[in-house]
Amino acid sequence: MNIDYNSQNNTFHLYNSKLSYVISVEKNQFLVTQYFGKRIRSFNMSRRHWQYDRGFLSNPDNADKQFSLDVILREFPDTFQGDFRTAAYRIRSEDGDAVTRFKFAGHKIYRGKQDLSGLPQVDGNENDTLTLEIYLLDDIRNLKIILFYNIYEDVAVVTRSVKFINDSTETICVEKLLSMNIDFLDEDWEVLTLTGSHLDEKRQNRRAILSDQIRIESSRGTSSPQATPFIGLLKPQSNEFVGDCVGITIMYSGSFEATVQKAQFGSIRTQIGINSDGFSWVSNPSESLDVPEAIIAFSDEGTNGLSNEFHKLFESRVIRPQFRERERPILINTWESFYNAIDETKVLELAKVSKDLGFELLVIDDGWFKNRNSDASGLGDWVVDGEKFPSGLAALSKQIREMGLEFGLWFEPEMVSKDSNLFKQHPDWVICSHRYEPINSRNQFVLNLGIKDVQNYLFEKISTIIIESKVTYIKWDMNRHLTDLFSAGLSNSQQGELSFRYTLGLYSLLEKLNLCFPDVLFENCSSGGGRLDPGMLRYMPQAWVSDNTDAIGRINIQEGTSILFPPSILGNHVSDIPNHQVGRITPIQTRFNVALLGILGYELDLTCLDDKEKFIIKSQIDFYKSYRSLFQFGKFSKLYSSNSNYNAWQIISKNAELIAVVVIQKLSPNSYRVPIIKLAGLDSESFYENIESGEVFGGDELMFSGISFERVRTDFYSWLKIFKKVNK
Repeated sequence: MNIDYNSQNNTFHLYNSKLSYVISVEKNQFLVTQYFGKRIRSFNMSRRHWQYDRGFLSNPDNADKQFSLDVILREFPDTFQGDFRTAAYRIRSEDGDAVTRFKFAGHKIYRGKQDLSGLPQVDGNENDTLTLEIYLLDDIRNLKIILFYNIYEDVAVVTRSVKFINDSTETICVEKLLSMNIDFLDEDWEVLTLTGSHLDEKRQNRRAILSDQIRIESSRGTSSPQATPFIGLLKPQSNEFVGDCVGITIMYSGSFEATVQKAQFGSIRTQIGINSDGFSWVSNPSESLDVPEAIIAFSDEGTNGLSNEFHKLFESRVIRPQFRERERPILINTWESFYNAIDETKVLELAKVSKDLGFELLVIDDGWFKNRNSDASGLGDWVVDGEKFPSGLAALSKQIREMGLEFGLWFEPEMVSKDSNLFKQHPDWVICSHRYEPINSRNQFVLNLGIKDVQNYLFEKISTIIIESKVTYIKWDMNRHLTDLFSAGLSNSQQGELSFRYTLGLYSLLEKLNLCFPDVLFENCSSGGGRLDPGMLRYMPQAWVSDNTDAIGRINIQEGTSILFPPSILGNHVSDIPNHQVGRITPIQTRFNVALLGILGYELDLTCLDDKEKFIIKSQIDFYKSYRSLFQFGKFSKLYSSNSNYNAWQIISKNAELIAVVVIQKLSPNSYRVPIIKLAGLDSESFYENIESGEVFGGDELMFSGISFERVRTDFYSWLKIFKKVNK
């Protein structure tokens, strides 16, 4: 790992054992991307970006008609200076002038990392991280931009962030400030995005980019189920295991934008950052602004290789240290068991059965607090319902813990019901226009987390319940998006800051809770995966993937989620049939096989099951406990299948001694074709025993010949095979 600066050709080369990133300074002013990809020893301009005098191109250097900002590969492109592709920033002064001319003004290289004010970021220290700071200066306005580049010892990742500094004597309005820009000379890339909706999150969309722009965004105040903050650039010939892939995401949980643009001469521009639509930030003299950290990963081993780089980064450098290797408990959640019709008797009966079946954590979902018999009321006060729970939460928690179970609770802290004491006392805490009744969504309004008093109120309410009831797990939900963006506490010129301030307030609250309760396991939820992003992962090491608990429906959801996120954070539940979302009837073994690759939970009324069903669930839990470390912390891969009726997943333990393979048949085929699945990443010289059958196969046979599956005349059937490395 190193960052080399070559003063002769004005280039910076960031590299580790897997990755190289080369940046040059052209004409002593402009930052240019020269190379990003597989590690190279050095860069001596073997691949020049030849320039020509073309029509309709502006020339910042009058003596050089071949040099144009609209053609070169920019690192942080400006506005209104002749580069007519998408800009990375836009800054406007008090008189309305948005013309700026930032020039290269120096650099610094050092061990360790910079701090970002109020924002989550990837961990780095002096032993395993190097940082390059590049300074851009507008000496007419006396404004500065610092570009941060971080490279790490152990992952094919570079992180980037930006700081704007107002050293002028006037107030500046920052209308756009993205986290990164990178231009690629070669145009033969395909674009992968993760889009969707509630109950259908992180759907993979791969397509070519023509002479146009692909833009994904959220203006919802959260990263959203509709668009995940992620852009993948994939070579056309790449698949799960082969080909160059670049992945870009961001440590941010609010409104974002990400674009891929093919320029007029074929170069590709990729950007990500805070959504500039509706955003602005007032910067007074001597003030600065940090924006979220972007993550750029590379793999020459296909999409699985790219995913593995993200997984390693998140598990080792984003998740809080105390949870990085901590096994997650097997939980029972009350939601699809009872919904809001919950009470003390039902919970205790469920707890008794749960303990007998081997569960470790009981989670009381929505409905436990006063006035909460539907989604129309109750949010905001966070007082236990004395009629449903006459003994109180603390006494109930004690009884559950005495049975040998941990105790968890559902919260939706960011919301308030109109029918609540909090709303009556503090209507000014709600995000809304003072002219109109706020838009109603799920019968609730959004609290303005940008207000410090709101943060303090929520911290006091949540921390009191954690302490009194000895809560070890919190499911943190967020079930609507931001509308009516206005805050009486902000000036006219500051209204564009509201959404960003909301997210900063959320991070501030979560940081405080994490510090005060370091061993409480927070699960991230937003009607499922509606705010599942790297920023939230910093505070919540576990995430509810989707409200869709149907096993077949979750196949594509879990595969899309796995592009970015490792099994150790993915909460998956076995639920009842017919499924409550889609009505599908699926075998319980398939429901289990889909759920086990991650953090196992159940969401059904165990007290209504017969002895046979209880025996099956107990056996599943015992099996999962035997291989928990494999399923939660193993190396996950999607196995290639030429038949779209079959999905195949593999996970290999950290010591490479155990391999689990799950294959799902969606429908019983009319004309049977033998499915062959080839394993990956095994030792071709070693042998592996099928735990169930006792058969032994060579690693080379399992990878190159593959395994086949018998015909089963059943829809939604699945196979689970465990292999153990053996000596032969």
